Amino acid sequence: MIDHRLRMLRMISHHGTVTAAAQALNYTPSTVSQQIKQLSRELGVPLLSHHGREVRLTSAARTLLTHADVLFAQWEQARAELDAHVEEVTGTLGLCGFSTAAAALLPPTIAALEERYPRLRTRAIEAEPAECYDLVLSNEADLALVVVTTTTPPTSDPRFEQRHLIDDPLDLLVPLDHPLSGRSGVSLSETAAEPWIVARPGTTYHQLVMTACASAGFTPEVAHYANEWETGTAMVARGFGVCLVSRLARWSDHHPVVRIPLRGDPTPTRRVLAVTNAGAAARRPLDFALDVVADAADTLVTSLVSQR
Repeated sequence: MIDHRLRMLRMISHHGTVTAAAQALNYTPSTVSQQIKQLSRELGVPLLSHHGREVRLTSAARTLLTHADVLFAQWEQARAELDAHVEEVTGTLGLCGFSTAAAALLPPTIAALEERYPRLRTRAIEAEPAECYDLVLSNEADLALVVVTTTTPPTSDPRFEQRHLIDDPLDLLVPLDHPLSGRSGVSLSETAAEPWIVARPGTTYHQLVMTACASAGFTPEVAHYANEWETGTAMVARGFGVCLVSRLARWSDHHPVVRIPLRGDPTPTRRVLAVTNAGAAARRPLDFALDVVADAADTLVTSLVSQR
């Protein structure tokens, strides 16, 4: 087994602070700090340097992490090759994802896994994209469905394998009596003077909407904050503002609103990825899960095209 302190060091590098790394790993900050100090003593090199309240990785730590990435990937590859010696797949497979993709893609994937591998347990976790990467790094989840943002790791990150699944367009949501409600398409810049309903700052969806509006040349006037589609559509239906909604999103029909496709270049779109630890995708149940989720995504693409 790989030294668990390397996982701690990886998480410090990922988050930038001992406190955030400890939280992601469900340890106390003092435990993580002591473990890294012990590793530093054993290796005979400093791994962390303190700059006021900030902690930075030393050049020795970065060298160590380069080798750690290779070790973790090789460990996952070894697990995949060992699958060939196992007649029946057992254990637990963790899957996580942000709300919309999790609702659309995780249930069929879990159902297929349970049918194919009846002795394999599955566990689903709904989480924001940033937390999904933490869950994969900490081995709390084996497969994550994430949406790309400006803060998610690049696809070149050696710690992960990231596969494109689906492009999810964003639509404009307006009340039934809105001047734009009869339009078959609208450019985002036409909504610059509208009051907006957006998710709270710090969420992935807030970042996505603000970035889309900035690309269209304006900063939205935020009238209300709503994280849930149900709340947002209820407020739009009562005329309190407009909002952007994922084309994958569904809600109850008792809030009368109009969904209008956005047009323009580029059209605001969420890019959805399937993420595993590097080397892990070849493991038998993960390989199967990735095929199932890709098929489910293809079905969704066909559905989304028909809605345009």
